[in-house]
Amino acid sequence: MLFSSLLIGLREGLEAALVVSILVAFLVKTERRSALRWVWPGVAAAVVLSIAVGAVLTYTTAQLSFEQQELLGGSLSVVAVCFVTAMIFWMRRASKTIAAELRGKMDQALAVGPLAVLVLSFLAVGREGLETAVFFYAAVQSAQGGAVQPLAGFAVGIGLAIVLAYLLYRGAVRFDLGKFFTVTGVLLVFVAAGVLGYGLHDLQEAAFLPGLRTFAFDASGVIPETSWYGALLKGIFNYSQQTTVLQAIAWVAYVVIVLPLFLRRPATKPALVGAKE
Repeated sequence: MLFSSLLIGLREGLEAALVVSILVAFLVKTERRSALRWVWPGVAAAVVLSIAVGAVLTYTTAQLSFEQQELLGGSLSVVAVCFVTAMIFWMRRASKTIAAELRGKMDQALAVGPLAVLVLSFLAVGREGLETAVFFYAAVQSAQGGAVQPLAGFAVGIGLAIVLAYLLYRGAVRFDLGKFFTVTGVLLVFVAAGVLGYGLHDLQEAAFLPGLRTFAFDASGVIPETSWYGALLKGIFNYSQQTTVLQAIAWVAYVVIVLPLFLRRPATKPALVGAKE
């Protein structure tokens, strides 16, 4: 669970940090530094909102019955899978044009006024933050040790993303973001497949979906979740030693459909990116 949380935190954090660095670089290069004082409150508000949503989702469900918790957890896990699927496809498509689009939007916001700059910054970061909050809740639901491992994973991933985005902004590092998002996207396909399977199992436990006792396989004697390798598989892919037929079908179907579509690359080669372009 630590690795999958770190991966999601790194992806989401890097996307948000790149958005901020692009906006800041645009204002600095066009000698409109005074507008930066409206960017940071928007970013801060988005971060606070994301943390609040994650905390509310994670710590208020204790008031619900077991079936209600499983129904909510399963539903939000499915929502998280939709988010991560949309995210990996959107970033693959937008990685080459996002800088130009953000600069254009910031130019328009500057023409409108300070409030528009604040709102643009809030929305640009808030989308990633809300997605992260939903991912965090889904990770906590599937983690065996509570919120500690998912929280640590997200914190490390987001911290690495901020450092990496800063180095890109300063020109200290330069690499192909297209390849980076491709590799992490492939890994996230398998993470999302595991989250989908776990979410469907929650819905089965809530008696919302049938087949809770209809197992595709029972590997508890071969790969128990209590073993180090079972825990590793569970942490990365949400492996379940007792997997229902519905979970197995959903996992395979998701990977078979989404992975080839994601790997179907466009003909043009993505450019090397440093945020000070």
